[in-house]
Amino acid sequence: MGLGAIGVPGLIVILIIVLIVFGPKKLPEIGSAVGKTFTEFKKSTKGLIDEDDEAKKEKSTSDKKEI
Repeated sequence: MGLGAIGVPGLIVILIIVLIVFGPKKLPEIGSAVGKTFTEFKKSTKGLIDEDDEAKKEKSTSDKKEI
């Protein structure tokens, strides 16, 4: 079972624990910070994938020129 198998009951338990630990006033700040972090992570990952795709295209183009 990986992280993707948490399900709705697990998410509710996690939310309750976070609410108890940080309090309701900090919850929007934490949500915003987590959202920004995920957005930056997605941008970085997409940038790496795009660079890898470009490198593969360049390699296949150079291989075709050699033939």
